[in-house]
Amino acid sequence: MAETIRVVLADDHAVVRKGIRQFLEEGNIIVVAEASDGAEAVRLVEEHQPDVAVLDIRMPNVTGVEATRRIKTRFPDVRVLVLTAYDDDPYIFALLQAGASGYVLKTADANEIVRAVRAVYRGESALSPSVAQKVVQQLATGRPPGAARQVEPLTEREIEVLRLAARGLTNKAIGHKLGISDRTVQGHLANIYGKLAVSSRTEAVTEALKRGWIMIE
Repeated sequence: MAETIRVVLADDHAVVRKGIRQFLEEGNIIVVAEASDGAEAVRLVEEHQPDVAVLDIRMPNVTGVEATRRIKTRFPDVRVLVLTAYDDDPYIFALLQAGASGYVLKTADANEIVRAVRAVYRGESALSPSVAQKVVQQLATGRPPGAARQVEPLTEREIEVLRLAARGLTNKAIGHKLGISDRTVQGHLANIYGKLAVSSRTEAVTEALKRGWIMIE
């Protein structure tokens, strides 16, 4: 008898979660918890220690990219499978860079998604054909077609600063919310600009949005 695969499922649409859960649980997979945003997904992974986290990309509060990064940093043995409607290059490579083991589109049939969960559980990768093609293209040419340039990932604190900056907060207001000084905020922004090769908040926010690192709340 196949081992039971324990899954935390995260998607901000309850109807979508219900549908995914129904076909996942027909076999040896059990969904131990559901999350409606990225922050809740990370919390539930910590609480339940699942084998696989199945995440959407565009979720409130914390994106799938950031949730993946947090999960793989804190719980490296948990496999992450991205299940999304988006196959944009910046999303794909940001997720793979963050540590996702699989990237499957929601247009895939139920059996393909189940196979993907089982594959990442076994330590294998699982990519939809169109996603795999982009990855192969990157390996062949050094960069994916049309993809944004690859950059050094932002730290969790830098992501927090950038998310608040995207809401229009001043350095002082950001510092107050995070319990740090204005000067420290300025330093984080300088690091962000350097990593993203930009020179303004607007450019930094735009680049981060493209990559799925933050969302406008």
